[in-house]
Amino acid sequence: MASKTVFIDGEAGTTGLGIRARLEGVAGITLLHLPERERKNVTARQAAMAAADLVVLCLPDQAAREAVALAEALGAKAPRLLDASTAHRTAPGWVYGFPELAGGQAPAIAGAVRVANPGCYATGAIALLRPLVEAGLIAPDQLLAINAVSGYSGGGRTMIAAHEAASGPAFELYALGLEHKHVPEIVHYAGLARRPLFVPAVGHFRQGMLVSIPVFLDQLPGRPSGGEVRAALAAHYRDAALISVPAAAEAKITAETLAGSDRMELMVFAHEGHRQAVLVARLDNLGKGASGAAVQNARLMLGLPAPAADEAAAQGQEIAHAR
Repeated sequence: MASKTVFIDGEAGTTGLGIRARLEGVAGITLLHLPERERKNVTARQAAMAAADLVVLCLPDQAAREAVALAEALGAKAPRLLDASTAHRTAPGWVYGFPELAGGQAPAIAGAVRVANPGCYATGAIALLRPLVEAGLIAPDQLLAINAVSGYSGGGRTMIAAHEAASGPAFELYALGLEHKHVPEIVHYAGLARRPLFVPAVGHFRQGMLVSIPVFLDQLPGRPSGGEVRAALAAHYRDAALISVPAAAEAKITAETLAGSDRMELMVFAHEGHRQAVLVARLDNLGKGASGAAVQNARLMLGLPAPAADEAAAQGQEIAHAR
């Protein structure tokens, strides 16, 4: 098989660096790089796009939209696009890059010209909610609250610098205007008819993430048990290499457990006597929540085999330890 060429537009950012590090270890991929002085040069960027089979956009939203226009101007030479920004996640003509979302999602990504990489919080929330909505265990108009905490590496250069200088807060809630940019994709791809209450937070640790959704079992359709909720998740992801549904035997869990991994764990903590449950997704905000997901999508788009779960975990750990 001939080598596939990939250009990462915006490779100097946190997500771009993670994608680059992962792709450098993938056989059958050649990476195009621009010298630092040319990374904002429109002519140089467009030339790199024309030479690439796949362009990965790791840019702010508006810059990503401008990059798409730049690629479209190439006409017949336009490359396929994988956008890691928020700009196109619910846009017409773009395929959502969550291969495990539904049975036909991975083939749709493989054949797509334009793919939008999911948001980190959205990945955890949708992974929990979509199968349960499809199984009829959560109503689309259910009143839901989603709580989440992420490592500071998802907050951009200013936040990273503050925390790594030891001046970052131990824990902070944010987006308390209740307009977080990940909510529209959660609503859309989880199959919800009612906007959930989403409360994100940042902790004083570099990477890792917990997304948790508390539910009253008696308020769910059919009044399921916690075991039935977990069984529905396990059935949906039984063939997923990177998503597992372990038994929730721990009394407490930490966000950093999967730091450096491209995997995600989904757990159901339930008390049948109280008829209460907490649904939890644990992932790395830079792994399955960003760069790892992008590489999973890039492999599909380029027709390259997916790594086994243990291989992906080992690769992610090597990248994390190299930082």
